[in-house]
Amino acid sequence: MKETSARLLRLLTLLQSHREWSGQDLADRLGVSTRTVRRDVDKLRDLDYPVNAVKGIDGGYRLGAGAQLPPLLLDDEEAVAIAVALRTAAGSGVAGIGETALRALVKLEQVLPTRLRHRVKALQVSTVRAHSAAPTVDAEVLTMVGTACRDHRQLRFDYLSHDGDASARVTEPHELVTWGPRWYLVAWDLERHDWRTFRVDRIRPRTPTDGPRFTPRHLPGGDAAAHAARGVAQMWPYRATIRLNAPAHSGPARDAATYGTIEPVDEHSCLLHAGADSPAHSPSSSAPWRSTSTSKTHRSWPNTSSAPPTATAAPPPQRADRAPSTSRDQAL
Repeated sequence: MKETSARLLRLLTLLQSHREWSGQDLADRLGVSTRTVRRDVDKLRDLDYPVNAVKGIDGGYRLGAGAQLPPLLLDDEEAVAIAVALRTAAGSGVAGIGETALRALVKLEQVLPTRLRHRVKALQVSTVRAHSAAPTVDAEVLTMVGTACRDHRQLRFDYLSHDGDASARVTEPHELVTWGPRWYLVAWDLERHDWRTFRVDRIRPRTPTDGPRFTPRHLPGGDAAAHAARGVAQMWPYRATIRLNAPAHSGPARDAATYGTIEPVDEHSCLLHAGADSPAHSPSSSAPWRSTSTSKTHRSWPNTSSAPPTATAAPPPQRADRAPSTSRDQAL
């Protein structure tokens, strides 16, 4: 009886961790026969867990949405990770998520064991919220996009470019990327036959959102975050290159990468390639280094002061040029 109960818990954990499982995959994971899997599924159904059977070649078992949310099974590390994530969710740039995250955090902390509650409180931080002109992302849209990425299903949506042009897209979504307060989708555009980076706040999914399955393509370089950073860097209306007197692998350089991409120069310095919607939102107006311009034919970013010893401005003045217009998709 004890062994059966333990196996049911393991089965429930597997069903919660993936959208669909074939009977054979579950049997292999649990070390039992497919017949035992069917019996265990029936037992979960008797306990009011909505386990649905999916027919067809890609069929199997799926944990459906029931009248009540079934209890989630979390190990210690997962529980702490969720609690910390809920604490920081208010600043995620997702509309209406702050209050909801706090309610969920209160419920979670009430049931956490004492040892885990102490770990969560030890990681509690205070956040200074700076004003941001970045638009918020609709939580429902973010969920739809994330689900399509996870399940490898085509996603159709209307997209508003940086220039205000609307277009219909059919994509194979690859991965969601966050950069500061903004969310980006890296996806393969089926009509343009190329990789594209889309701002999620400009995506309006079309119905039905449950598109055909696809086999994931190989992303050049394999790093979605780096791909998004390169794509976005090409689209900023204003760009600048700032020299940092710190190695590319140093802490100051990693912090600076929040604003753009880092290019090594030598063992003592590197270049930060950054951009912004306007001079007022440039890295030079908020970061602890200076960026100046002596050009009279290009707009420049305002100066800042008090550059730290490990990340100072280069002696030559830096120019922030208005980026040329482009026919490529505007992801900003």
